[in-house]
Amino acid sequence: MTGKHASSRQRFSRRAVLATATAALTMPFVMRSGRAAAIPLRMSNPGPADDWQSKGFVKFKEVLEQEAPGAFDVQIHYNGTLFAQGTEIEAMQRGNLELGVITPQDYAALIPEYSIFTTGYIYRDAAHLDAVFDGDIGAEYKARVAKDVGVRILRSQYFGARHVILRQARDVNTPKDLAGLKLRMPAAESWLFLGNALGGNATPLAFEEIYLALQTGTIDGLENPLPDAMASKFYEVTQQVVLTGHLIASNFPTVAGKFWDGLTPELKAAVDKAEAAGKKLSDEGVAATEKDAKAFFESKGVKVTTPDVAAFRDEVQKKFVESDFAKNWPPGMLERINKAGT
Repeated sequence: MTGKHASSRQRFSRRAVLATATAALTMPFVMRSGRAAAIPLRMSNPGPADDWQSKGFVKFKEVLEQEAPGAFDVQIHYNGTLFAQGTEIEAMQRGNLELGVITPQDYAALIPEYSIFTTGYIYRDAAHLDAVFDGDIGAEYKARVAKDVGVRILRSQYFGARHVILRQARDVNTPKDLAGLKLRMPAAESWLFLGNALGGNATPLAFEEIYLALQTGTIDGLENPLPDAMASKFYEVTQQVVLTGHLIASNFPTVAGKFWDGLTPELKAAVDKAEAAGKKLSDEGVAATEKDAKAFFESKGVKVTTPDVAAFRDEVQKKFVESDFAKNWPPGMLERINKAGT
């Protein structure tokens, strides 16, 4: 073919080649290997990279890559740099975050009857915590959260027994000895109630702001699991740990509902297996670190004392049972929690 028709065909061929090359650059997995592009998986943690929860995230990423090579683009964000503590649920609902670490207190703010899971001294130990959330109670809880909140809890992780940590040392034996002290708490209502029940003046503050607030005297102390306090180097700006053990703390690695629903059964299984591995590493790391925590803080010059724990337990539980929170608790739930694991 010659002349006008040949020129037209040549121009068409050049355009076709150019279009094909452009598509190959913009869709490398589809055009070159036949695989879909990696799925973004953004993970937000309020804690530092050195805490066990963060190390669990790294393990999650490692195992997920083994189980589903190239399927996900896992991006881990520490120190609340992507989303501040307490804002993760909304971020997941809006599609701006795929995985966050959510506390029972955050869910209680949205489903009031589940404030029962935030009650001080309600869990005996880490094994009891797992018995609650790995059994029928946990199944009901996860289903309700998925239905009402639009996110999916993967499982509960042990975060450690929470204790009071003070900027300046003082005699502390009962809740009255904390009167007037500004005790940092997360902003959720049930967190603030717990801080006041411990005897302090609960002061809401984001986790990433604690160190500076202790350094400057904006707050007088906080309550926190000791492994997390060690990773955050709070021993540099505090003088005393009071072993109240007022809450066996848990967090829930949680994925956005739309993200989860968009995964194939195989990818869901890979995510679940990866999170189970992350939980195992984190839970075991927390437990091991707790065993050495007292000696560690004392080696840093921080005084470690044991108060009248029974007095703290009685006061905290009394205030919760008599509170408006308790009016919403599901009938029989307290008894079911107490029996779990027995």
